[in-house]
Amino acid sequence: MKGTVIRHCPSCGKANRVPAARLADHGRCGACRADLPPLAEPLEVTAAEFDSIIASSPVPVLVDFWAPWCGPCRMAAPELVSLAREVAGRALVLEVNVDQNPGLASRYGVQSIPNFLVFSGGRLVMQHAGLVPRPEMRRWLEQAFAAA
Repeated sequence: MKGTVIRHCPSCGKANRVPAARLADHGRCGACRADLPPLAEPLEVTAAEFDSIIASSPVPVLVDFWAPWCGPCRMAAPELVSLAREVAGRALVLEVNVDQNPGLASRYGVQSIPNFLVFSGGRLVMQHAGLVPRPEMRRWLEQAFAAA
């Protein structure tokens, strides 16, 4: 189904189709009816998922363009996990593997990684190449909250 992302229930493990626009919302598992909390971890996306989420997200989105062989990208990974937990329900954190999605990286002029982009209301509001601490990433999202 177009515009949906598969999320697994934390209670029963069943796959649930969640509309891209609802990733920051609470929901219910279709199988066991348990709470399906807002996305609280970085979500690795394809180009199609990226486009759908960016276009429909009612909350700001931080996107990390990365690659598995990149040392600074691996250093940023735990910070992104923590950030995603901190902003769950108020923002989303996405990951785009540049090796698997070179066209998407090219679209945004990503020439070095990690490369962070923040979107709000479907529009790119800032871009930064290079490793930064989590408080800086959180500041970017807070600025996007204020601007929204």
